[in-house]
Amino acid sequence: MAKESMKAREVKRQKLVDKFAKKRKEALEAGDYQALQLIPKNASPVRLHNRCKLTGRPKGYMRIFGLSRVTFREMANQGLIPGVRKASW
Repeated sequence: MAKESMKAREVKRQKLVDKFAKKRKEALEAGDYQALQLIPKNASPVRLHNRCKLTGRPKGYMRIFGLSRVTFREMANQGLIPGVRKASW
């Protein structure tokens, strides 16, 4: 389980990215690097890090489901993810 502060930090960064997306795009298209420097660092989409929606685990993230591999396996074994079955051959 990730610390609540780490989860909150990621949510805060996502809000900043959404807030400044339009201004950032306009500055990049115009080539106005002075305006780009005035935008906060955390407003850059590169600074975002994918985390599991349930546990906040940063590693082993599966984009399709938005979960870490550990959480995905637990939920799949319980049958909570539709269309996912355990492979056997």
